[in-house]
Amino acid sequence: MRARVVVRRIHLWLGLSVGALFALTGLTGSVLVFYTAIDGALHPGLAQVAAGARPASWQAVYDALRRAEPQRTGAWRIEVTPDGGPIPVRYYQPVETRGRAFAPLMLWLDPVSLRVVRRGHWGDYWTTWIYDLHYRLLLEEPGAIVMGIAGIVMLAMLISGLWAWWPRPGGWRRSLAWKRGAVRSRRLYDWHKWTGIGGALVLIVVTVTGAMLDLPDQVRPVVARTSPLFVPPRLASVPRAAGALPLDDLVRRAERALPGGALAWIETPADARGVVRVNFALPGEPSRRFPRSNVWLDPYDGRVLAVRDPRRDSGGDVLLTWLHPLHDGEAFGLFGRWLVFVSGLLPAVLFVTGVWRWRVRARSAAG
Repeated sequence: MRARVVVRRIHLWLGLSVGALFALTGLTGSVLVFYTAIDGALHPGLAQVAAGARPASWQAVYDALRRAEPQRTGAWRIEVTPDGGPIPVRYYQPVETRGRAFAPLMLWLDPVSLRVVRRGHWGDYWTTWIYDLHYRLLLEEPGAIVMGIAGIVMLAMLISGLWAWWPRPGGWRRSLAWKRGAVRSRRLYDWHKWTGIGGALVLIVVTVTGAMLDLPDQVRPVVARTSPLFVPPRLASVPRAAGALPLDDLVRRAERALPGGALAWIETPADARGVVRVNFALPGEPSRRFPRSNVWLDPYDGRVLAVRDPRRDSGGDVLLTWLHPLHDGEAFGLFGRWLVFVSGLLPAVLFVTGVWRWRVRARSAAG
């Protein structure tokens, strides 16, 4: 009994101290589950692009980028969307946002005309602002550490709540009962209790994965102690007088090196000695948008310089690969996304019912 009273008090003060942040994180997380669709809906100009259209060649896309942005000589990352339509492109080191930790230039190209139909820097438009608020509280790298630590505290809050509620032997029926017509304090408790019970598993998974994603520099060394992790190769090419091969040729060579996957991203060289990286989504990978299947090629002679096949990953790499798809529900398709979306609303319900009940009880005790 004494332990349960202590745990309840801990749960109360954790809720009062980080509950509002938990609610904010959940609500922003729900938005981000479908942020690409929301972002597209907020920019109707993208809807004018022919649905399902695809470019005639990826080299033509790259040439169009170089024409549109001739001063940007670094690497471009071209996204290959499963359904076609506008082509999202990222340029990771724009001079305009050099002082910010992560603020790439984002472009969208019409796949037929190859003209730029939308542009903006990450963080300067609504959905990416929400993303930075959710991930780093708009505080860049220090904010990620704060959110990682807060995630651990939120996990303690969830576990303490379950512990404080957990029924004694023979008490399950009473603990699960919903008392109709009870006083306000009891009704609020029932709402708080059932919201926590119903969402506990998903909220714990989302909270754990979120904290791990926020603290990669702390998590990776711990995982690496038990399982070796993949280290991206440091590669360089030697410029040739004949110039680089067309991207489409390099993509075909990459497909032969790692067959059976769906093309996901093409990353062009960062400079004259850079290499091309082609990403595929192989069957069984938990993330279609950000897969771990990579082929690195020499842009001049087309040689395959390195391959990462996630089917050969260590247990530690598999764990890290699953973090983001579990966090946003992508690992389980549309059902998983909706499950995470709904779970993101629950912390707000928990916070409101918990604080409301605390105030009702405090007024009753004072009266």
